Amino acid sequence: MTPATHPETLSAPQSQGWFSRTETWLDNHGKGAWIAAMVLGFIFFWPVGLAILFYMIWSKRMFSKSCTRTTSRRSAMMALKPSGNSAFDAYKADTLTRLEEEQSHFESFLDRLRDAKDKAEFDQFMDERADAAKASAAKDDG
Repeated sequence: MTPATHPETLSAPQSQGWFSRTETWLDNHGKGAWIAAMVLGFIFFWPVGLAILFYMIWSKRMFSKSCTRTTSRRSAMMALKPSGNSAFDAYKADTLTRLEEEQSHFESFLDRLRDAKDKAEFDQFMDERADAAKASAAKDDG
């Protein structure tokens, strides 16, 4: 795997600062990498280890399930690999295609629903504005 296609380099663009790149790298390697960094911080200079410990507690990395991002990325990559069973691979491809179509249909439905809601809100606004204009005109006449 070349450095350009390595997952850690894809998730940490070079425009990020060293802290963000380090945080992404540690996240990609799981909770064990965070704990190792903390222990090394305590060994070499105790305030660094303490700072990492506080950061892990503050950002909820200490008590969260480990490797959530890495596991989901790994399972997504495994879903794309052929299993060797052609019938299962065909079924998997058909199912993924069907799910992608259903997702696009659902997203278009949500778009239509948002448009309808926006139109209803706009119509209500215009009706209220017209009613206020009629009330103002009646008040001026009376």
